[in-house]
Amino acid sequence: MVRQFGTHFHFFAAFSEISPNYASDSSDLYSFLIENFCRNGMLDSSIETFIHMCKLGVPVSPYVLSRMLTLLVDSNRVHVILDLYGEVCKALRGQYFCVYEFVMVALLNKSKVETGLDFHSAVIERGFVVDIVGCNKILKRLCKESQIGVGEDFFNVLIMGGPEPNVVTFSTMINAYCKDGKLEEAIKLYKVMIEKGVSPDLVVYSILVDGLFKAGKLEEGLRLFSEALDSGIKLDVVIFSSVMDSYVRIGDLVKSVEVYRRMLKEGISPNPVSYTILINGMCQDGKVMEACGIFGQIVKCGFVPSILTYSSLIDGMCKLGNLKDAFHLYESMIKTGYEPDIILYGVLVNGLCKHGLMGDALRFFFQAVYRGVKPNISAFNMLIDGFCRLKRLGDAVKVFIQMGVYNIKPDMVTYTVIIKGISEVGRLKDALVFFFQSLKKGFLPDVVTYCTLIDGCCKQKRVYYGLRILDMMRRNGVSPDIAIYNVLINMLFKESYLEAAQELFEQLTESGPEPDIVTYNTMICGYCSLRRLDAAVQLFQKLIQGHCKPNAITCTILIDAFCKEGNMDDAMLMFDKMLEKDPEPNLVTYSCLIDGYFKSENMKSAFELHEEMLKNISPNIVSYSILMDGLCKRGLTEKASLAFHCAIERGLVPDVIAYGILIRGYCRVGRMAEALILYGRMLISGIMPDAVIQRTITEHILEADQQKYSTAQPHDLQIRSFV
Repeated sequence: MVRQFGTHFHFFAAFSEISPNYASDSSDLYSFLIENFCRNGMLDSSIETFIHMCKLGVPVSPYVLSRMLTLLVDSNRVHVILDLYGEVCKALRGQYFCVYEFVMVALLNKSKVETGLDFHSAVIERGFVVDIVGCNKILKRLCKESQIGVGEDFFNVLIMGGPEPNVVTFSTMINAYCKDGKLEEAIKLYKVMIEKGVSPDLVVYSILVDGLFKAGKLEEGLRLFSEALDSGIKLDVVIFSSVMDSYVRIGDLVKSVEVYRRMLKEGISPNPVSYTILINGMCQDGKVMEACGIFGQIVKCGFVPSILTYSSLIDGMCKLGNLKDAFHLYESMIKTGYEPDIILYGVLVNGLCKHGLMGDALRFFFQAVYRGVKPNISAFNMLIDGFCRLKRLGDAVKVFIQMGVYNIKPDMVTYTVIIKGISEVGRLKDALVFFFQSLKKGFLPDVVTYCTLIDGCCKQKRVYYGLRILDMMRRNGVSPDIAIYNVLINMLFKESYLEAAQELFEQLTESGPEPDIVTYNTMICGYCSLRRLDAAVQLFQKLIQGHCKPNAITCTILIDAFCKEGNMDDAMLMFDKMLEKDPEPNLVTYSCLIDGYFKSENMKSAFELHEEMLKNISPNIVSYSILMDGLCKRGLTEKASLAFHCAIERGLVPDVIAYGILIRGYCRVGRMAEALILYGRMLISGIMPDAVIQRTITEHILEADQQKYSTAQPHDLQIRSFV
């Protein structure tokens, strides 16, 4: 119509003649005209028509207005929108249409962010009222589209010029910071929020507490969590569950239970998620019976346990070796109508593999496949690891080949498990061949794979191979961790390569990784084993001066070395220092000193130290064995027997070493009857004698027989020979 009459046709005059007859439809007529102008790209005519409508007081429809505003944005004439902003808002006559929000969204859709910010500032400067609700929507959109930098700029514009941000504005920005990993900025904004007198709500606290706990800042998270509760904020079960889960993840079940009890105290009922978190934590801590109790509460409350709940409880049972109950619970789950997923199947397969029931594990695995469950790489890795643990490498390789049937490619764990399995049966060359074949296939080994191979080399006393692999590891850009160096240093000392061990240790101190206490203990123990006690003491002094402090193992290694050298004064000097400061002496420390006193024939000090040990810590059968050995070597079998029975009264179970010490003690003093009685008692207890005990008993029986033969009468000899 517009093009038909031409641009010189006076529409307003024509509309003035028509409009009195169609007063009720004048808005529709003008809107129709503006829409046609916009459709034909005649933007100036549409603006002119719009202004004429405003003068006549004719309302404009939101649809037509949106067409005109879109055209203005597309043609970069935002200044025209600003000039007409007041008239546009009035022309709506109460119809719901937010001009500000529409223009801002249109600009953002065109990626005209700077123009949008300028538009916002200009609207505020001209005195127009902007609703914070619309601003919050814009801010949320910016943050959702990962434009957090632009969101920051927009938020700062709101802070500087208005409208005043409310709790939703702050929570939107805080949430964006937390999701982007900028937790410090989120905390700073929270403080700004408090300063401006905006009270945080449940959403703000939930976002921040969740962010702090996920970042591992548990103390700060708990402080904010308590602050929310103390301020009267009614936290919901979601945030309580999040806090409980964070503590479970770090293995702190006590704290998790405390939060659970606080939730009950606040009158908040647990949901299946919070119950499942608690069950998972208890199972990880080995408290499966308590977890079963919580499971009972879920059922009692009328909740339906989720498959995750079943998986956590079944996993806990499997880890405790209670496979029977685990499969009972699995069958119960099937009856309720649940279809187990590959994760649950994996839990049960892993439980069977860990207990060496590989036939059952394979049957259960293929049963899952038959049910339509698609196997994953984790399930295959569990089976391969299970066969490798039993040294059934042939079966492990069969499972490895079977992976290809299901189009599953081996990962780093697969290769590492097989390399470990081959190494542990002493086939180091095969392990190396497999390793290099995997490299040709594009496998990129990680630090665990290299460490496994180096450990295998060291166990086979091929330290040179281990050092070569370490060098290869560095050249391939994989940074070795301190555990690898500890393994190599330990083996170098065992093979008496003192200089090589020292050189490797010096590399650590110069270029890293930083030696840990295990490294220092390995070095000190190595020096002591090669009778370089002076070097061990020197390194110990260096350790004290550094930031890595010695532990009980460090001091015990040196005390044992002093005792073996017969230097009880220095051994006791170090022991006294342990008593004065940290670390506290342990059972091994006391045992080394008692053994040292016995070897230096200082019986009095040995007994005094044993009595002191009984006051401070509970001894084990090893400490009693040391005491018995010292007594037996001096012919004090009665006292040794007393120590043996004291150990039993304390609930300790004698092992083959304890029995062997006392049996040999009886044999030395010619008390064969007691020796044989104790030997029989050992067999009844289910303890198999070792070669030393059998040889001792046999030798002393033969010796006793020879003595009897030498003193026997000819008639007796004839009878004995006949028998």
